[in-house]
Amino acid sequence: QVLLVESGGGLVQAGGSLRLSCVMSGGTFSSYDVGWFRQAPGKEREFVATIRWSGRTYYEDSVKGRFAVSRDNAKNTVYLQMSSLKPEDTAVYYCASRYTSGSANYFVRRYEYPYWGQGTQVTVSS
Repeated sequence: QVLLVESGGGLVQAGGSLRLSCVMSGGTFSSYDVGWFRQAPGKEREFVATIRWSGRTYYEDSVKGRFAVSRDNAKNTVYLQMSSLKPEDTAVYYCASRYTSGSANYFVRRYEYPYWGQGTQVTVSS
């Protein structure tokens, strides 16, 4: 069974930085694509960023240039480095994974990821 555990959330002032971590167990991590999503109060869960098994990355427009996703296969871990944080980045952040396929596409929809973590709260104060 694939399990995901996020960590690294917290309270930060606007303009600050945080690094989230997502550790996966129960599968061959190097064969999994991983996505980051977030959900603000009263809003739908939305796509933030994804990293393919190959290391290719893709970002939602509002975080491009501010967030960076990376992976360390030796540690079964994906990171989301968040910089220049804004109050509108406040949300619960979730990582999700899927066994990779032969598709060259990026996966940005919630239903495309069968495995999810429990989430970590990020709060950005103004």
